[in-house]
Amino acid sequence: MKLSRKERMHRAITYQEVDRIPTQINYTDGMGQKMAAYFNISVGDLPEFLGNHMIRVDMDHPGVLNEDGSVKFDWWGVGFDTKEEGYFAAVSPLKDNPDLDNYPWPDPTDPNLLKGAERIIKEKGDGYFITPNFGFVLFERAWTLRGFEQFFMDMAVDPEFTGELFDRITDIQLQLIHRYIDLGVTGGYFGDDYGAQKNLLFSPRMWRKYIKPRLARLFEPFKERNMPILMHSDGQIQKILPDLVEIGLTTLNPVQPEVLDHNWLEENFGGKLAFYGGVSTQTVLPYGTGDEVKTAVSNAISTLAPNNTGLLVAPSHRMMTDIPMSNVAAMLEAFKELD
Repeated sequence: MKLSRKERMHRAITYQEVDRIPTQINYTDGMGQKMAAYFNISVGDLPEFLGNHMIRVDMDHPGVLNEDGSVKFDWWGVGFDTKEEGYFAAVSPLKDNPDLDNYPWPDPTDPNLLKGAERIIKEKGDGYFITPNFGFVLFERAWTLRGFEQFFMDMAVDPEFTGELFDRITDIQLQLIHRYIDLGVTGGYFGDDYGAQKNLLFSPRMWRKYIKPRLARLFEPFKERNMPILMHSDGQIQKILPDLVEIGLTTLNPVQPEVLDHNWLEENFGGKLAFYGGVSTQTVLPYGTGDEVKTAVSNAISTLAPNNTGLLVAPSHRMMTDIPMSNVAAMLEAFKELD
């Protein structure tokens, strides 16, 4: 049985038989340039070269730079520090003026917003598992708009404002979700971080009050079509995993080995929840040896996919430039051994 990348990934994350475990490597722009130079290929050829199975499509919004280029504003109006390789919200536009009625909300019905996504789906949709990229989907979108500390205060003392902000975000995201589904995506992909290294950022009760019902609304269009729902959520979110499964989550990312014990995940959610990730970008990839990287790949597969399905093995996060190229090469060797 020789499967296409799309078929292999779809079957793996729905616990069907596959010819081998699918793989995925995501990376920052800086790391993409570093890998392209190392492997002597173009940045555009990296996904094929790395053996990726999934493509996440985005809106056509390149971002707007401030005068000195230090901040780039996204579609929602949040300004991110351009000097950071990751994401650091430098400008939160609702921080000092929480007037939701007069805020210039983005237009999810813009006819030109998804032209690039439409083109990619037409060109790549037969061979790749394609999802919309709903990163910062709800909680992270709210706090980047309002400011991190301020939004935690809102959740504690102003439930009416908090609920209204969440509802405005949810309504916009839902309109985009339906447009992406109409274009022909294969599944849903969401990103929203709820945990720190040791615990949730807030109580399970608060998460269930504010986030769970709205996240369920975002999952529902995919759920009612029996489409896989993948979600990236960093940190120790063990207490709310049953809730996520209840509202329709089918695949959990990043399954950080330092945070969520892989044996515990398989014992408690194997067969009910597929896994995506498993190879640490916090420890072994930046600081381990090549052999340790290969062992980490092998351990992730043997623990999270004991029946050789139910896993998209990958680095636990986007790879950043602190990872040595020798370790990237070692991971690729381990991936190729899966053939």
